[in-house]
Amino acid sequence: MNTKTIVAVILIAAGCVVLAYSGISYTTPGKPVDFIGIHVETTESHFIPPAVGAFALIGGVILLLVNPKRTA
Repeated sequence: MNTKTIVAVILIAAGCVVLAYSGISYTTPGKPVDFIGIHVETTESHFIPPAVGAFALIGGVILLLVNPKRTA
């Protein structure tokens, strides 16, 4: 299995997962805030929309189907 096929399979799998869950949301640690002696930890929410999953899926399928012709 060559690199192109591996990338295509990863794109297709990731696209299917994102589409199956109607987008994926995740949180990362944010900037801590110190205010009047109170320390507050914050988080930042991120969202991967289903359109990104569709583009990944389509890109993976195209990558699998495209067969570049080599000119000698």
